[in-house]
Amino acid sequence: MADRNLPAIPVIALTGYLGAGKTTLLNHVLRAPGARIGVVINDFGELNVDAGLVTGQVDEPVSIAGGCICHLPDEGGLDDALEKLADPKLALDAIIIEASGVAEPADVSRVIRFSGVERIRHGGVVDVIDAAEHFDTVDTRSAPPQRYGVASLVVVNKLDRIAEESRVEALGRVEARVRELNPHAHVVGAVAGRVDPRLLYDVSDGDASGQMSFRELLLDEALGAHDEHHDHMHATSVTVVGDGAVDPGPLIDLLEQPPRGVYRMKGTVAIGKRHYLFNVVGTSVHVMTAPVAAGASHLVAIGTHLDTEDVRARMAEALRPCSGKVAASGMRRLQRLRRYSI
Repeated sequence: MADRNLPAIPVIALTGYLGAGKTTLLNHVLRAPGARIGVVINDFGELNVDAGLVTGQVDEPVSIAGGCICHLPDEGGLDDALEKLADPKLALDAIIIEASGVAEPADVSRVIRFSGVERIRHGGVVDVIDAAEHFDTVDTRSAPPQRYGVASLVVVNKLDRIAEESRVEALGRVEARVRELNPHAHVVGAVAGRVDPRLLYDVSDGDASGQMSFRELLLDEALGAHDEHHDHMHATSVTVVGDGAVDPGPLIDLLEQPPRGVYRMKGTVAIGKRHYLFNVVGTSVHVMTAPVAAGASHLVAIGTHLDTEDVRARMAEALRPCSGKVAASGMRRLQRLRRYSI
């Protein structure tokens, strides 16, 4: 049985039509310094993951035969692959499943969500779109394609193939179509798959408890202050540290309805006599009991185009120490989230 004191590893579905730039994006995020990422690939078509990255930074990729992941039998290879990569000895920060170009994101997401492997959690669906070809190859009908409905992060890639003065309009056109089915999806533009890896996963600080060190907190803030006009889409992070146990009701309100522009939230929060680890990706909230010696409460929000003052204020309010008895309704909501997170 898995050690329930260990943090769950996010399993991220990377989807998109052939040629959209999935593998280019994958190779980019694998270059993040210190990242330890497990990669699951399938044998349908060609996948050109940079061999140097695979050798140097990633546990040996696990290959799944049988074509599209969504067609694997229940007893098929995905759970075996995830079981291998979830081994605590590997100390992976995330597992990325690079799906076949013919795979439907909803099917891939469902396979991950209902996996029987312990110590993993759903880490979101990243759908990569070719900005120049998308409306000629994928979104060609009056109704938007169903793939929009399941995506947590839509990356509108290859914007460099569109005239500079038309890029904002092209990105807005895709976002408007996504919003018809999915008002909560995070939509970003990219060139050559260069998105900020922090939108996908955390870089481990070597603490198996999942508790962030103050060095990591400061690193998040420093990276968040980086020039957003760098050669890749850069995320912003906001960190708030609390003192004392909180009321779970306002905290869950924040996690279920994050501030505008926030794609991920994470942290350790004291509630009553226990600490809990929280991870939010899009609209998905995962919670588990933290080790006893979890330290101070903290939350980190990561996203793009954030109103940082508003985000900081809302997080500080959610971490405000509870002055009286915790409301029973808030505890019921917390326990319900814990049950859904198992």
